[in-house]
Amino acid sequence: MAARSTPVRKAWRSLGWLAGIIILLVGLNTAGAIWWGWGWAPKLALDLEGGTQIILTPTLEDGQTVSEQQLQQSVEIIRNRIDAAGVSESEITTQGGDKIVISIPGTPDQQTLERIKQSAKMEFRAVLLAGAPSTSTVSPTDSPSDDATADPDAPETPAPSDTPTATPTDGSDTAWITPALQAEYDAFSCDKLDDAGASAAPAAQPLITCNQGRTEKYLLGPVEVQGADISDAQAGMGTTSTGASTGEWVVNLSFNAEGTDAFGKVTTRIVVLDPPRNRFAVVLDGAVVIAPSANVAITDGRAQISGGFTQESAKTLADQLKFGALPVGFAVESTDTISATLGNSQLQSGLIAGLIGLLLVFVYSLFQYRLLGTVTIASLVVAGIITYFVVNIMSWREGYRLSLAGIAGLIVAIGFTADSFIVYFERIRDELRDGRGLVGAVEAGWKRALRTVLAAKSVNLLSAVILFVLAVGSVRGFALTLGVTTVIDVIIVILFTHPVLQLLATTKFFSSGHPASGLDPTALGAVYRGRAEFRISKDARRAGASREAERRQTIAERKAAELESASADKGGAKKNASGKKEAR
Repeated sequence: MAARSTPVRKAWRSLGWLAGIIILLVGLNTAGAIWWGWGWAPKLALDLEGGTQIILTPTLEDGQTVSEQQLQQSVEIIRNRIDAAGVSESEITTQGGDKIVISIPGTPDQQTLERIKQSAKMEFRAVLLAGAPSTSTVSPTDSPSDDATADPDAPETPAPSDTPTATPTDGSDTAWITPALQAEYDAFSCDKLDDAGASAAPAAQPLITCNQGRTEKYLLGPVEVQGADISDAQAGMGTTSTGASTGEWVVNLSFNAEGTDAFGKVTTRIVVLDPPRNRFAVVLDGAVVIAPSANVAITDGRAQISGGFTQESAKTLADQLKFGALPVGFAVESTDTISATLGNSQLQSGLIAGLIGLLLVFVYSLFQYRLLGTVTIASLVVAGIITYFVVNIMSWREGYRLSLAGIAGLIVAIGFTADSFIVYFERIRDELRDGRGLVGAVEAGWKRALRTVLAAKSVNLLSAVILFVLAVGSVRGFALTLGVTTVIDVIIVILFTHPVLQLLATTKFFSSGHPASGLDPTALGAVYRGRAEFRISKDARRAGASREAERRQTIAERKAAELESASADKGGAKKNASGKKEAR
């Protein structure tokens, strides 16, 4: 009795873990609905709900044209930015050979729109004149904080005596400040800043612009470091030289070899200059994002930008820099609301197809496995509940949107999930055919079936991962739902299907081999019945065979006995044939 209680205890323990997972998922969805504005249904993709369409046109100097390579590179960068914002199932295409059409499902938030509208043509220019002081700082990521402290009280506009008379040989040379440029700078108003026009300013010429908040204006030298030279950018909390957090959000930059060399030269040159010429401006789409001072030469290609960032603004800037600067600047031509490309009728058709497939699986399970098929039905129901909550959490937490392709992935998963149960049931039946009792058949069949299930699901999951990485658009939605349901399938088989069968194996209805149970030994062609005792012939009983021979044989023992018997019969036949020959 103690031996049979162990599988039962394991079964209840597994079911307890499953119940805990379901409670956790329900709790997350409930908390999201109450405090975070989540809904109880997944958000739909562009093909089922519609969304917003943004058309971008390049801003070029006279006589310039955008190449196909530049256009495709821009499409890829914008797609990466949108995916980083958590918006999936978007469509990004080219139009007319020079425009980019971006279709986003639903109504995108302001942060997402900013990621798209800002072409993120990043430039680093030395500051020649500044209209107001700034407390922003820049420092190497691994240098002491006292090497990177700005002086907020330092004057920002150089005195006339500080202006050199040399010709403009580098970005910080104030010989760029001609009387005409000085007059233009003095008259420039930040309220009239044209980002599109500024972003197309020649890289080899000075630039008059303002910061993004329109509260400070600058006269900047030519471009000295390109945004394309940034190899990585990450948002995070700033730290001191001792590793303690400063509580301030910063953007950590890493440059490639060319950028490291160029950035090292500019910081080495300007660090010894008087304010504001010891500052350099990070220019995004013609507007200054930040203009920190350089109080130490940064030659290792790692820098940290700080100065009034919030978590969202730091992440937005880091994503824009991380995924690269667009090869050309773009301006928003139009923003329109578009309707669903497929609509509710296709969604209903997809759901109906899924229900039909589910119903057919139910019917087949009951026909093939009798009441054992109810375990399949219950397993699919539990898998459906978990899948629903997981997809809903991904939708509201990670920005995933359910498309028709994603629904197709869920429908395909029904068949894959049913395969796991069929493999397990057939293993149990094989064990029953070989003479095991039901409790032993469930445990032995599980050990054999689990290896097969894990091998098959590993292949499914690998296929889904490869498809997700290589594909774009709605195909990624199919791959994602397929991968998620594959993982859920394994969880259900381990924490629900097997434990339920462990419990059913102890019931009289199933253990007795009732014909309606689907585990009838007679119907399965089992060698032994009931408790699977070995029945020996009456001749063997008359010969005084011991009761030990009546014990249940293992599969290996029975096969060995059969081989021995066949060998003995063959030897006897040869002996008889030899005897007959000698008699002649």
